[in-house]
Amino acid sequence: MRIVILDGYTLSQGRPVWGSLADQGELVVHDRTPADQIVDRAQGAEIVLTNKAPLKEETLERLPALRFISVIATGYNCVDVAAARRRNIPVSNVPEYGTDSVAQLTIALLLELCHRAGDHDRAVKDGEWSGSPDWCFWKHPLTELAGLKMGIVGYGRIGRKVGEIARAFGMTVLSASRSQKDGIPGIFEAADVVSLHCPETPETRGFVTPALLRRMKKSAFLLNTSRGSLIDEHGLAEALNQGVIAGAALDVVSQEPIRPDNPLLKARNCILTPHLAWATEAARKRLIAETAGNVAAYREGRPRNVVN
Repeated sequence: MRIVILDGYTLSQGRPVWGSLADQGELVVHDRTPADQIVDRAQGAEIVLTNKAPLKEETLERLPALRFISVIATGYNCVDVAAARRRNIPVSNVPEYGTDSVAQLTIALLLELCHRAGDHDRAVKDGEWSGSPDWCFWKHPLTELAGLKMGIVGYGRIGRKVGEIARAFGMTVLSASRSQKDGIPGIFEAADVVSLHCPETPETRGFVTPALLRRMKKSAFLLNTSRGSLIDEHGLAEALNQGVIAGAALDVVSQEPIRPDNPLLKARNCILTPHLAWATEAARKRLIAETAGNVAAYREGRPRNVVN
């Protein structure tokens, strides 16, 4: 049985981590696969694993041996799942592996907005403390979380975990699922921090509009560790530059890697990290183990975690 991994590097970082998959067939691993090479590399494979390499309908039509797709991630918008279903190809994902890791970075980003530890570290190393006439200083307003309101949009596993941590800081948690459209504007109005935990769907794409941002408090922060496409990025950059909201911290953007002309790169009070919330060592180990389990379940005739 031929198994092809199209883009394994972000998970393996070049290390031999695929043993549990290699034991199940003839495994071929590509670090990265350009879109125009997907068909050639996947040709003859019964099983294809992808993280972000796109498997569109026209690609699937050219892979007659393909019988099973496993996405090495939770999000599966890189696969045309409807086209796969029409060809009787089950598509599996890993629905839960990074809950704790993503929630952890969400809170880390919030704390960075509150204390700007990175900026103060640089200031100290640049000599500002040793040259100060006072025993302490700060370069930004400092924010205490106790008593503030955390608004969570998308109250699934990760959203609930973020809420649990926020409560430990003494925050009041407001929440709405992505389907509760009537409740979302109220959360943006009432919350001191809004954290997004929604998948990308036609309904959620671009739902954070300039008009919605204007409903937020001027002192409020916006966090996004889910999908960059949820936010109108030009609108957010303008809101930050005009002081409509106090700050934002994002682990995701609409096009990744980020384009040099993305307006958020020059926006005021905007912290950006390179889509790393999922990538702790522990989470990546779980992801590989669960993906191997998906392949084993398919081979036994009982595919699991099927999304189509």
